[in-house]
Amino acid sequence: MDESNIPIDINIGKLQDWLVSRRHVSKEWQKSAPAVREKINNALKDMPKHDDIASLLAGSYINYFHCLKIVDILKLTEADTKNLFGRYGSQRMKDWQDIARSYEKENLYLAEAAQILVRNINYEIPGLKKQIAKEDQLQIELEKKHTDFLKNEASSKSEFLTLCKQLGIQGDRIKRELVDRLQELPDIYDKIGKSLKPLQPGIDLYSAFSKYILGDKCSEVLPLLQYVVEHGNTTVYEWSYGEAPLSVEPDPVHIELDDEDQGAGDQIDFGDNAEIDFGSIEAPADIDFGDGDAGGEIDWGNIDVAAPENVDLSADIAHVSLEESGIVLEEQGVCGGVARGKDALTLLDNPATRNQIIDQLVELESFLKMRLYETNTSGDSHSFSLLQQLPTESSAALTAMLDAVQIATAKLTAPEINHLHNVKHSPRYVDVLTAQLKQKLALCDKLSRLASRAAEQGAGAAARAAHLRPLLTRIVDRTKELQAQIESDISKKYKGRPVNIIGGVKFL
Repeated sequence: MDESNIPIDINIGKLQDWLVSRRHVSKEWQKSAPAVREKINNALKDMPKHDDIASLLAGSYINYFHCLKIVDILKLTEADTKNLFGRYGSQRMKDWQDIARSYEKENLYLAEAAQILVRNINYEIPGLKKQIAKEDQLQIELEKKHTDFLKNEASSKSEFLTLCKQLGIQGDRIKRELVDRLQELPDIYDKIGKSLKPLQPGIDLYSAFSKYILGDKCSEVLPLLQYVVEHGNTTVYEWSYGEAPLSVEPDPVHIELDDEDQGAGDQIDFGDNAEIDFGSIEAPADIDFGDGDAGGEIDWGNIDVAAPENVDLSADIAHVSLEESGIVLEEQGVCGGVARGKDALTLLDNPATRNQIIDQLVELESFLKMRLYETNTSGDSHSFSLLQQLPTESSAALTAMLDAVQIATAKLTAPEINHLHNVKHSPRYVDVLTAQLKQKLALCDKLSRLASRAAEQGAGAAARAAHLRPLLTRIVDRTKELQAQIESDISKKYKGRPVNIIGGVKFL
């Protein structure tokens, strides 16, 4: 086999040691490199405008092979400075030719080129690839965060809208809208009270069964619910005393509005009697105290002082105020009085009576469910019930009674009604509810900002990766070119034998 065809394989990690061991470069070549680099830096300060030169100098470390290309370009740009002896008078050409000669001394260019090749392959190219992969991964993570933030924002917004829908408000000025909705409660309760008529058959059935089972010991069942079904949503006063009050004076609802809920003119309306009329009061200067010489006696008018034995105590009894019971007898022989405080509330509005009505609805529902179950299983010959001897309703009738009870319970315990009831009777509740809604809005704003920030950071990561990819491509191309130049230069030193640098750019 011809020796000239035997390839020379050099591992990239041992390239510099191979060059030193084969005496192609000096061990102390790095001491001469700074002087050459200084010459290059000085020469770069005075360069002609040329596209090829700009391409060579862009994003690359200047080496010996670049210097040779620059000299070739200067032969064209500085051709007018050439004299009869073939020498160039241009200082630029002299500088770059001097740099080339300095590189060729002791093969300094070969040692430096090998160092550049090793650095690019071991550090520069892997570092750029790692940085691009990091930016790509960061972009994926930020896109996922962006999606999650938007999803959480939509979920929080949906919860806010759902709660606003339950409350029957828009959510623009939460506390003000809640206070305004309290005016609708009386009409809502009146409609619910009038809709309880279908409960009467179920109450009658429950009452009949209770009397049959308990006999004389049975007391009136579901008294409050029965009353509301018959008379509607009356005041607690009328329920307690069996007669309607002459007037109703409920306690005012004290709810402090926030500054954002109090717009121009947004104040709680206390009715038409907002102004207190103190009558016509004349100035003190117009008061006539009489003649000071008359001894300052007070004229009490024509008041006849009756003898103690002539006082009629029966007339005063009619004006006695029974404050503890909430009744005020205005005149003798007139029924009713003034309902104040809790007695002024309706049965469905008063928390105590409302809870009783709900309990009695649950009690009636449980009874009807049991009766329906016993009716459906009465055909089983092995079953026995003490109530089988009683007259029973059909399954369809019991189902209709049960549906009526469940509909009434659902109306009275609807989330909207519960929220408004708690708002009216608990100022603390309205603060907590308002804070809860505002917290969800604040969370939506925060998630929106985080989503925008994640989108911006993701776009920045994508931009950085896009900027690095052309740089990586350029370095890889320059490194491949440099590797080929080194292999060609070493091949010349061994009479054209093929040289392969193993582990170079081809294996990246």
